[in-house]
Amino acid sequence: MGVLDLSLSPGKVAFLYPGQASQYVGMGADLYEKFDSVKSYYSRASEALGFDLAEISFNGPIEELTQTSVTQPAIFTHSYSLSMLLADKGIKPDFAAGHSLGEYAAYASAGSLEFPDAINLVKVRADSMQKACDENPGTMAAVIGMELETLETICAKENNDGVVNIANLNSPVQLVVSGEIDPVREVMAIAREQGAKIVKELNVSGAFHSPLMESAVEELSQALESVSISSPEFPVYTNVSGEPLFDPEEIKQSLIEQLTSPVRWYPSMLNMADAGAAEFIEIGPGKVLQGLTKRTNKEFRSSGIDRLEDLGLILN
Repeated sequence: MGVLDLSLSPGKVAFLYPGQASQYVGMGADLYEKFDSVKSYYSRASEALGFDLAEISFNGPIEELTQTSVTQPAIFTHSYSLSMLLADKGIKPDFAAGHSLGEYAAYASAGSLEFPDAINLVKVRADSMQKACDENPGTMAAVIGMELETLETICAKENNDGVVNIANLNSPVQLVVSGEIDPVREVMAIAREQGAKIVKELNVSGAFHSPLMESAVEELSQALESVSISSPEFPVYTNVSGEPLFDPEEIKQSLIEQLTSPVRWYPSMLNMADAGAAEFIEIGPGKVLQGLTKRTNKEFRSSGIDRLEDLGLILN
């Protein structure tokens, strides 16, 4: 599989780690069956979480796997397992980035977080975000085919009547807004009127990456204070700024701010490309980030490693 022969890449390689909504029943099962190290990760994660993560990841039901408190550790453990299998063969990226939750897999894979600390942080993050969703009902909507500045102006006007802001800069043509239900739906209506190609409310449990997540900040802050974070072995481009951080305290602060700040995804892609990244490889379930990479720049080389077969001959 040429995608994994990184020596053939015309430039540097970036690993991309997916976030919530990339899950599917059965993800990671083939890796679990073949590698004892992967069995160990799932066992340790299950012990920390208090439920059988492997059972739900591999067998569902999808309704349970889709719950935030399950989805986040499931995607993290899958992505981390793949990264460690690659690292065991000496395969590491020049850069990395993770979409929302995926940032934890990026930092753990870069050696900034030890696995037990990372899975605990993901648990606290998922549980506190779910609690914030329950306390402050909200929603999110995708807006495709509208300029960022135009959508920002619409959100700014609607913010006078409630909470609504841009939550994801997924690609130059795909943006996501987040906030209270009525203001989000009003932004959707105005966006349609002003020529957005597609406007669609998302099937999510709350308003992620908006001020409605503020109640989750304190719990995550306390959890982050209790763990040790090291400088990453390779640059990890953060959601909050789209730039890499190396100072452990700055990384902690960025992970806290990430809860209520927009995910600056395509600026991160462009910045990694400016730094020499020529190939972007999604590490984990699904193909969401591969699609966003292509929508950011059709010239970017994009591929993914999800299943055992994707690892190819390099692990044989």
